[in-house]
Amino acid sequence: MHYFIGIIEKGTILQQPAKPDLSVVIVSYNTRELLRNCLHALLGSQDLALEIIVVDNASSDGSADMVRVDFPGVQLHAQTLNSWFCGGNNIGSAAASSDYVLLLNPDTEVSPDALAKMLRFLRENRSYSAVTAQLVYPHGAIQPTCARIPSFENLLLDYSLLGWLRPQRKHRLHAELVYADWDRTSDRDVEAIPGSCSLLRRTDARLDVDLLLYFPEEDLARRLAGRMRFLAAAHIYHHEKSSTRNWLATRIFFRDMLVYTRKHHSLWHMLLLWLLSRPVYWAMWLKNR
Repeated sequence: MHYFIGIIEKGTILQQPAKPDLSVVIVSYNTRELLRNCLHALLGSQDLALEIIVVDNASSDGSADMVRVDFPGVQLHAQTLNSWFCGGNNIGSAAASSDYVLLLNPDTEVSPDALAKMLRFLRENRSYSAVTAQLVYPHGAIQPTCARIPSFENLLLDYSLLGWLRPQRKHRLHAELVYADWDRTSDRDVEAIPGSCSLLRRTDARLDVDLLLYFPEEDLARRLAGRMRFLAAAHIYHHEKSSTRNWLATRIFFRDMLVYTRKHHSLWHMLLLWLLSRPVYWAMWLKNR
């Protein structure tokens, strides 16, 4: 039987064997203190019955032990091998018992009522596949999340030599891709929402494990082919890229980009992108040496 975080009274977590309003899935990798803050924020401010599921991807910083000791009411799935972002989220979603699942990064801190607003919207709007919140940097600036689904030309211009040859077209298409004319202070329908904060129905909350870290949002948007909503009134603080500031993450980005291109365009598109993106990849490798 799955228990969920139901009522918090004077710092005590009361566990109940009923169905939660929302299952929150957090995939963690060496983000112990950020994860601690994330869990405290979830437990301390939400007027919802939450089932919190942490999938720890074989962290070496004691993240799993911290969850066991400090948050005994949280459902922990400690992996012996890294299942990456997509695999970890699938493990968490498979363990969820609510009809609604929030995929949430461990480097986030939810504000009061943010999850309730998101959940209410998805419950009341059956034509929407997913909803996200306004993500805010720790210093207060609004993070420019959400985007259109990238075309193959977007990928070529943004990540290959062609972008250097056609800078004006690259700039124009990229501006359209990221909704550059929108300041994220108003609600809006969008094509793809960030994987760091995605609330979906549990039946839709499955990611492609062929992708390790990158492009699951775009892949999910193509698969669901439904409307997605950005809610400006739901605020979540996001430290962003806390566990992906390294050369390995850059290598995986280029790897996942090619997997995504092969899946949604063609083998020949993938080979062309691989060829034209190699100089950019090598330049980044030299920079990181």
